[in-house]
Amino acid sequence: MTGSVTEAPPTRRDAGPPPAASVLGRLGEPFAALRGLLGRPLASYYLLVASAGLLLVIGLVMVFSATSVPSFDSSQSAYAGVQQQGLWAVVGVLAFWVAQRLPTRTYRFLGLPLLVACLLFALVLVLFPAGQIGPIGTNLNWITVGSVQFQPAELGKLALVWWGADLLVRRGASVTKWKRLAMPLFPVTALLFLLVGMNDLGTMLCMLLVFLGLLWVTGVRFRVFAGLFGVALAGVVVLIAEQSYRLERILSFTHAAKATGCTSADSIQGPCWQSTQGMYALADGGWFGLGLGQGRQKWDWLPEAHNDFIFAIIGEELGVVGCVVVLALFAVLAYAGLRIARRVDDPFRRTVAAACTLWLAGQAVINIGAVVGLLPITGVPLPFISAGGTALVVTLTAVGMLASFARTEPDAARALHARAPSRLVRLLWVPLPPLPGSTRPTSPSARSRPAGGKPGVRTTRGRTAGSSRTETRRQRPGPRAGSRTTTGKERR
Repeated sequence: MTGSVTEAPPTRRDAGPPPAASVLGRLGEPFAALRGLLGRPLASYYLLVASAGLLLVIGLVMVFSATSVPSFDSSQSAYAGVQQQGLWAVVGVLAFWVAQRLPTRTYRFLGLPLLVACLLFALVLVLFPAGQIGPIGTNLNWITVGSVQFQPAELGKLALVWWGADLLVRRGASVTKWKRLAMPLFPVTALLFLLVGMNDLGTMLCMLLVFLGLLWVTGVRFRVFAGLFGVALAGVVVLIAEQSYRLERILSFTHAAKATGCTSADSIQGPCWQSTQGMYALADGGWFGLGLGQGRQKWDWLPEAHNDFIFAIIGEELGVVGCVVVLALFAVLAYAGLRIARRVDDPFRRTVAAACTLWLAGQAVINIGAVVGLLPITGVPLPFISAGGTALVVTLTAVGMLASFARTEPDAARALHARAPSRLVRLLWVPLPPLPGSTRPTSPSARSRPAGGKPGVRTTRGRTAGSSRTETRRQRPGPRAGSRTTTGKERR
């Protein structure tokens, strides 16, 4: 009797990855998704606008919380402070929209006039720190025109960025030479630092960060940085010794760092009062805070709670979680700015983007470092969040300019031209950036010349980056037919 034998099915050799590899693959999926999002053409633009917008919203909320009590005491309305800040925010958003539409040549043109105006304003504030002539008045760091008050030093940051970047880009490779770099950059910058630093040392330090960022991006030698650091350090020491309250802040910082000088009643009631109350606010907040609007230090305990020390109110009401969110948004903003500086092709855009990013991130570090006790108190506001009209408008203008640069990235420009928004959208929002590689004629004769040129007329090329010739050489005519050519040996 015969029977059928059933064979077992063959086993698959590709049974799948081992469990450890599958777990690692699942863990890497979020990072792969993040890389995919960052690889999109307009990632820099969306990261910049989203982080700046969230910081602006957080700032308006925290200004309302920090100013509600003093506003109610002074004007019987808890909304007076946030209404004023909201009005400045509207002006800043309009400045953001205008800055997105302006071409690069406008920024290069406005740098010098704005710098001269800021120098004149700073000189007036030094000579007349508290004066009044009709509707125009001065008050240490502010100039008042009627009911409008602005701070010229904040405009000086933007003027230094535009003028310094334009000057260094025009110098080109000669920035490595000391004489070509020094005139007129160093004297004008030193005069601006001196006039601003007489009344506002913190803003002068932010301008110093902008200046160093400009030099770093354009490739200045390290020995120049070392010399400038020595001169800047000597100047800061002189400005600190010139005002007694600045020296008290430095001494209180050293005492707080050693945990020996801010323990007595006299020191706590004196120079250590603001830093001590700021530490109390951070300690009371804990991990999740006391709740929005439930802070106690804003009840006339913490000086400048709505401005220089608003980060302490964030820590008290929103806790460590709220502080980490703010720090993360500033980190995203800094990443987006440096990403824009690395991806744009134009040297001026690259220099301005890096300098503005270092300015915003460095100012945030100075402010937060003073609140948490890592740096001395300098009176620098926190960008986007602290109360202040001029600072908010200037900051949003810088962000709008960075957003326009983000749209000129090669991949972003191609993507925007590919989907081609309607003319109404371009009119109301932002015009299309130029495609990478597209050139414009530089002279009227080049614009009027037909394509291909006329026979017998020498055509010219535009100057490219790093080239030293503007015209192509004429080709030498070859030997005529039947002519005898001589070699070097025959000539000898």
